[in-house]
Amino acid sequence: MKYLITGAAGFIGSSVVERLCAQGHQVIGIDNLNDYYDVSLKQARIERATHQNYQFIQLDLADRDGMANLFEQQKFQRVIHFAGQAGVRYSIDNPMSYADSNLVGFLTVLEGCRHHKIEHLVYASSSSVYGLNQKMPFNTSDTVDHPISLYAATKKSNELMAHTYAHLYGVPTTGLRFFTVYGPWGRPDMALFKFTKAIIEGKEIDVYNNGDMQRDFTYVDDIVEGVMRIQDVIPQPTPDWTVEAGSPATSSAPYKVYNIGHGSPVKLMDYIEALEESLGIEAKKNFMPMQPGDVYATYADTDDLFKAINYKPQVKVKEGVQAFVDWYRGFYKV
Repeated sequence: MKYLITGAAGFIGSSVVERLCAQGHQVIGIDNLNDYYDVSLKQARIERATHQNYQFIQLDLADRDGMANLFEQQKFQRVIHFAGQAGVRYSIDNPMSYADSNLVGFLTVLEGCRHHKIEHLVYASSSSVYGLNQKMPFNTSDTVDHPISLYAATKKSNELMAHTYAHLYGVPTTGLRFFTVYGPWGRPDMALFKFTKAIIEGKEIDVYNNGDMQRDFTYVDDIVEGVMRIQDVIPQPTPDWTVEAGSPATSSAPYKVYNIGHGSPVKLMDYIEALEESLGIEAKKNFMPMQPGDVYATYADTDDLFKAINYKPQVKVKEGVQAFVDWYRGFYKV
């Protein structure tokens, strides 16, 4: 089967490329290699994929002609879309980059899927869409109409855009709301990466809300397994579905949304403790107030996803943090 993976130089995208290529699929990966974080890390992720059935192309999603030509030339069967501008705090200072990547960029992907009869579009949403929702665990049947960051608003917009294309053009779409993904090859703007770097260098780590936070930390291998399984589950219209009685995560169109997380939130201070144990170093902590755009806790209800793919995450936090530390020390030789 022939796949397009967007964000192929990214944390999750590069890992999915590896899995698909290992299974013998033909894969085209694209990424614009922007400098939101260290481009050399993105290049290193690209270099992981040495398979003959893989081709990487540097391309910006917002390049409308370039994206249209890519779809026309390559004749993809499925698309897995991870590209986009990430980060809650960054969206406060750099809002325009989110419009270009997450809105215009997603539209070029949808248009490509529409015009070339893509069998299944799987795309990255985010747990951030739950915004001011305080009901735990977060369920895809909950309303997500009150985001508290522009990043979250663009991810909610992606779900709405996907539904429109599923309804108007019959494009089968599956949105995955990722919950705090971590592990080897992770992003430098994420807490685990920043904490590890600072602790090794003997610097303070910033601990927001005085450490009183919880996250549904999900190891990257568990995420990849979920993606690999759900991309084979092509959504169908839900019979007799109505807006009044149906879940927002389903539709009379071929449209689905799932939470993809561990399903067991961990206290931030326990996460830091696991990192200290893995490093053998006690962190110097700078306790700070809650930051704009942040939420107190995330907690995924993953029952729908489990029923669809018969898989639950396996990796516990201590094991996953240790794997990251081992990778970090090896990659950066520290």
